[in-house]
Amino acid sequence: MKILVLNCGSSSVKYKVYEVDGVNQELASGMVERIGTKNADLKCSCCFAHDPRCAARMFGEPGKLDVPDHRAAVNMICDLLKSDHCTAVKGIDDIAGIGHRVVHGGEEFAESVLIDDEVIEGIERCARLAPLHNPPALLGIRACAEIFSGKPQVAVFDTAFHRSIPEKAYRYGIPDVLYRQHGIRKYGFHGTSHRYASHEAAKLLKKPIEHTRIVSCHLGNGSSITAVQGGKSIDTTMGLTPLAGVIMGTRPGDLDPFIPLFMIKEMKMSVQEVDEALNKRSGFEGICNHHDVREIEELARAGDEDCQLALDMFAYRAARFIGGTVMALSGCDAIVFTAGIGQNDPYMRARILKYATHMGIKIDPERNSRNERMITTDDSEVPVFVIPANEELVIARDTAAIVGVRSKKPAVA
Repeated sequence: MKILVLNCGSSSVKYKVYEVDGVNQELASGMVERIGTKNADLKCSCCFAHDPRCAARMFGEPGKLDVPDHRAAVNMICDLLKSDHCTAVKGIDDIAGIGHRVVHGGEEFAESVLIDDEVIEGIERCARLAPLHNPPALLGIRACAEIFSGKPQVAVFDTAFHRSIPEKAYRYGIPDVLYRQHGIRKYGFHGTSHRYASHEAAKLLKKPIEHTRIVSCHLGNGSSITAVQGGKSIDTTMGLTPLAGVIMGTRPGDLDPFIPLFMIKEMKMSVQEVDEALNKRSGFEGICNHHDVREIEELARAGDEDCQLALDMFAYRAARFIGGTVMALSGCDAIVFTAGIGQNDPYMRARILKYATHMGIKIDPERNSRNERMITTDDSEVPVFVIPANEELVIARDTAAIVGVRSKKPAVA
């Protein structure tokens, strides 16, 4: 069964095609960037394998494509997949279903669901909690409803994995009415990533997932750390929005709740200016004017003190949250690193784990430098794993499972 997975951002559409069976093979991947401009670009791994940019030449000059909206982007992807250059599929009819990454499902969605009009309305209601993420997902869903008329579509929510968090962990110490009437609570994010990483860790531990306690660290431009007990999330660092928790590329992580009020009352900043500052000009960007960790590490080695401070802050906060997560789990069987920084940065992993020697964790420098699957010594009391993120595979599997037992509800017309 071939499944198309779409991840629609505000100005991009990433896609992958999987053959979902015992092998779960990735057949194709690519993305359309800078949607809404006449300078868009298209890249694809399955066509023109010698040069992914050749895919764009089907439609014009690379980097100068006119892609006015998400429907046009999805159309381009379809045209590419059904072209003679593509060996992944034999046309649109070869696609059994489309899986969509949807960031926020609020309290409405506790699992992946077949998309119908009722589900679309629910995603729209949750858009107030994720105004930058849910609307583009809806654009992709509606575009696919037109292009893949009658094909089943499935929504896979980042927040769904965290619906198992108990009330003592997800409630905030604020007036009850703010939760009851407005849904202000911890929701958590990166759920598909934490779900995949924890299940892969259980395999490495050779234990049933139901008998494991795993600290899952999704560290990238956006970062979150999750306590996974028995395969279920029981707490996580992100909250109502992805601003909370660990310091990130452009987001501050946890901060005193009065700070935004101070910015408004004392500095006379508008709500929009505060939003901009906290979402786009904080975190690494706010500390050292850079947000790419690779660049920050290079500058730190050259003596840039602000870059060094940013790295120190990230490592310390990540370690502190890992410590709290271990307490929430009453111990742990493994720590997992995933996502851009987590799976590719031996230096940062070592910096974080130097705080964990009291747990009997022993890093093997050679294994760590090679990004091996296990980076601790054989006699380490707690193993530490590096597991490459594969959120798209989770989406493809969920989609295939739902399509396989397709609901009687009508597909989106």
